[in-house]
Amino acid sequence: MTNAAPYFDLFLFGALPYVALAVFLIASIVRYRTMPFTYSSLSSQFLENRQHFWALVPLHYGILTVLAGHLIAFLFPREILAWNGRPVRLYILEVTALGFGLMSVIGLVAAMVRRNSVSAVASVTNGRDWIVLSLLALQAASGVTVAIVYPWGSSWYAAIAVPYLRSLFTLAPDVALLAAMPWLIKLHIANAFVLLAFAPFSRLVHVLVAPLPYLWRTTQVARWYRRPKAAR
Repeated sequence: MTNAAPYFDLFLFGALPYVALAVFLIASIVRYRTMPFTYSSLSSQFLENRQHFWALVPLHYGILTVLAGHLIAFLFPREILAWNGRPVRLYILEVTALGFGLMSVIGLVAAMVRRNSVSAVASVTNGRDWIVLSLLALQAASGVTVAIVYPWGSSWYAAIAVPYLRSLFTLAPDVALLAAMPWLIKLHIANAFVLLAFAPFSRLVHVLVAPLPYLWRTTQVARWYRRPKAAR
C-alpha cells in the first residue's frame, strides 16, 4: 500500500473494502442462522402488480447485465482492451452498457415512486428499504453519469480499476491507481463497498439465495375465488 495517496483515499480504497466484506460475511451468516425466513426479497407483488412489473423488470435486467459486464471485464481485461481496439466495437460496447445503466436508473426511480405512492406497499416499506434503494439509486446514477462525463469506461476500467480490484485479493491494495481518478468515479467505487456492507441488513440479501430462472420463467397467475352473492 502506497503512502503517496491521501489518507482519505487510503481509508476509502485501502480499509473500507475489507471492512465492507467482513460486515457482509459476518452479518449474512448471523442473519441466516438466526432469521432464515428473512432471507428473501419479501416480494410486494401481490399488493400491487402493474407498477411492480414496470419497475422490477428493467431494474433487474439492467443491474444484472451491468454487473455481468463488470465481471467479464474483471476476468478478461486484456480481451476487453483488444475488443476496444476498433472504434466501432468500442462504441457498441459503450452504448449498450449505457443503455442497460439507464434501464437500472429508470427501474429504481419507478420502484421508489411505487413504494411511496401505493399505500399498500408503503405500509410494508421500512427505513432499511429506503436506505438500500437510495444506495442503489446513487450507484446507478453515478455509474451512468460517469459513462457520460468520462467515456470509454470499459477501457479505463480494464486498465486501472481491474488492477486495483485484483490487488485487494492479494491483501496489498494499490490505492495509488485510484488516487488521481475524478471524485465521481471514487464515489461510484466507494458507494459499491458501502452497498456491499449494508446488503445483509436489507431485502438485498435475497441475491444470495434467489434462483435466477425467475428472470425468464412463465408469469405466475393468481386467481381469487369468491362465493356467489346469493350464497353469501
